Amino acid sequence: MKLMDFVVPSAIVTDMQVTNKEGAIRGLVGALKVAGIVPAESEDSIVAAILKREELGSTGIGNGVAVPHTKHVSVSKLVAAIALTRDGVDFQSLDGGQVHILFLLVSPPDRPGDHLRGLENISRHLRNQNFCNFLRQAKTKEDVITLLNEADNNQLG
Repeated sequence: MKLMDFVVPSAIVTDMQVTNKEGAIRGLVGALKVAGIVPAESEDSIVAAILKREELGSTGIGNGVAVPHTKHVSVSKLVAAIALTRDGVDFQSLDGGQVHILFLLVSPPDRPGDHLRGLENISRHLRNQNFCNFLRQAKTKEDVITLLNEADNNQLG
């Protein structure tokens, strides 16, 4: 599974302006809605499901990264939105740091294998310091898409 198999290019936000976790999650789910991936009537319930997941423990995994995720019946396949925030957002991360890179995943409840593979794929790339550094420097959706394709093709070392 490659990142570009499930990242929705039109749901990449390169300069998200938010001040808190809920705002970031709403922005990412909203990007999937605008992209036509998530129906408008499901937006609030997806946000609620992700926030409920966050109550179990923050998906802010450290190093300026968060991977909020949930399963929801409104999607037919694994999808992801990406946001970059220059100022950072408090995600109650494990290391206490601000989050600058967010990958939000939504998958259908009947595809747990895809959900886990998506999380594993993202986590593997986010452990690569070069990937994170280049992602933080991305200015446009095109920059992010190029970087994701390079990561998919193992060109980041």
